[in-house]
Amino acid sequence: MTRLSVNINKVALLRNARGGNLPDLIQFAKDCEEFGAQGITVHPRPDERHVRYDDLRPLKQVVQTEFNIEGYPSEYFLQNILDVKPDQCTLVPDPPGVLTSDTGWDMWKNQSFLSDVVRELHKVGVRVSLFCNPIEREVEGAAKTGADRVEFYTGHYAEQYESNREAAIAPHISAGKTAAELGLGVNAGHDLNLDNLAFYHQQMPMLAEVSIGHALISDALYYGVSNTIQMYRVLLS
Repeated sequence: MTRLSVNINKVALLRNARGGNLPDLIQFAKDCEEFGAQGITVHPRPDERHVRYDDLRPLKQVVQTEFNIEGYPSEYFLQNILDVKPDQCTLVPDPPGVLTSDTGWDMWKNQSFLSDVVRELHKVGVRVSLFCNPIEREVEGAAKTGADRVEFYTGHYAEQYESNREAAIAPHISAGKTAAELGLGVNAGHDLNLDNLAFYHQQMPMLAEVSIGHALISDALYYGVSNTIQMYRVLLS
C-alpha cells in the first residue's frame, strides 16, 4: 500500500495571515491522522511564511504516524532535524526565497555534500529521502549518497497528464525501476491531485509514499478535510 502523507504548510500559511493560532496547526495534524492520513509533512522555509521552526517540536510530540520534514539542508535546518528527529527528512535543493520545490538535486554535482548530510542524519536514526528528478542517472547518484529513498518530482507529470499521460509517466516508471533495483524506496510529490493520482499510482507499483498538500487542502475547501483525505486514500488503495 502507498502511504498518504498530508503536507500542512498551507494550513500554517492561513494561520500566519492573521498572526494568531487559527487554524490550530497542531490540532489539524492530529485531526488529519484521525481522518486517515498516514503521515504528516511540513517544509519550514527560511522566511517561515508557513510552517515555522517552532512548530516542529510540538508536531513531533503529537504525530503518531510518520513525521516527515522537508527542507534545504542549511546548518540551521540540520540543527533542528538533529534535535527533533523526525521519522523522515526529505532534502530538497531549494535556494532561499523560492516559491515551491520545482526540481530535484543534481545528485552527482552534490554527491559529497549530500553524502555527508545523509551520514549525519543516519546517526540519529532519521530516514533520508532526496528530492529527485525522474532520471535514471540521478537515481543512481542518489543511491551513491547512502540515502534511503528518493522522492520523485511530479510537477512535469502533472503538466503533461491531460495531453499524454503515457508519455508523462514513462520517465517515472524507468527511474522507479532503477530505484528498486538499487534498493531505494520511492516517494513522490508535487501537483498530484484527485485527477492524476490514481494513474500515477497504478503505473508505479514500487511507490511507497506520496506527499500532497496544496491540492488536498484546496479540495478540502469543497469536500471537507475528512472526506478529502478518504478520497485520496481510495485512489491509493
